[in-house]
Amino acid sequence: MGGLISQGGAAPPDGRHGGPLILTEDVDLLDDLLRLCAAAGALPEVHHGGPDRAGGWDSAPLVLVGDDASGRLRGAARRRGIVLVGRDQDDSGVWQRAVEIGAEHVLLLPDGEQWLVDRIADVAEGVGRPALTVGVIGGRGGAGASTLASALAVTAARKGRRTMLVDADPLGGGLDVLLGGETAEGLRWPAFAASRGRVGGGALEESLPELHALRVLSWDRGDAVTVAPEAVRAVVSAARRRGGVVVVDLPRRVDETVAEALAQIDVGLLVVPPELRAVAGARRVASAAGLVLRD
Repeated sequence: MGGLISQGGAAPPDGRHGGPLILTEDVDLLDDLLRLCAAAGALPEVHHGGPDRAGGWDSAPLVLVGDDASGRLRGAARRRGIVLVGRDQDDSGVWQRAVEIGAEHVLLLPDGEQWLVDRIADVAEGVGRPALTVGVIGGRGGAGASTLASALAVTAARKGRRTMLVDADPLGGGLDVLLGGETAEGLRWPAFAASRGRVGGGALEESLPELHALRVLSWDRGDAVTVAPEAVRAVVSAARRRGGVVVVDLPRRVDETVAEALAQIDVGLLVVPPELRAVAGARRVASAAGLVLRD
């Protein structure tokens, strides 16, 4: 079989898994699929002929089959992770061809581009069980929520868990300061303020300051920066995909941006000092957070 464009070998040392195998002779479709692989940070293996066991058919985590190549897969060994990709929205026969080759999904471009980018990125990162995500919120100002969030994260890291601490309170002064790492090298929230779509979990982790064996996403000491809800969704999702533990220090207000973080939290801890006023304030905080937070 000819037409091998690029071939990935074993998973690289950063822990990322191999990219998808692409089977197509449609040059325009191939251009689109290569573009989507690049957006997902994956290096694909491309073949212009039929499946070849020596060329990744068995080992590739995902196989993207152009509709033009579906006929060459009839009789091929069945495997999981096949996606049939086409463009003709009115071609009902694509579903029959998908059944014949054992495809798990049928994807029609351009409508399915974002789904495919996410799927390629998942296999490239070797996504497994998402991180246990804990949110900590104070019943009143100064209740100790940031201290508890930091303590939980440090404890998880000392237990050998991959841990990320996310500071979701722009007015809190910065958790890197609380942990004594305000001068540590790495990105802060302003670098992610305009993030859209998907953020690579590995790239996020590697870009953040490492303090006390955990990664910390905090705020800098510059001018206030507005982080869009979409950016919070993308960043917290990326953190969770790496597995382990994610601890989020939350502000007491619940706006659209905070709601994006709350929606991804498995369990929320409300810190309430033993004071009547704190209990009264915490009740309102709990009521607002409970509209989004599951537990």
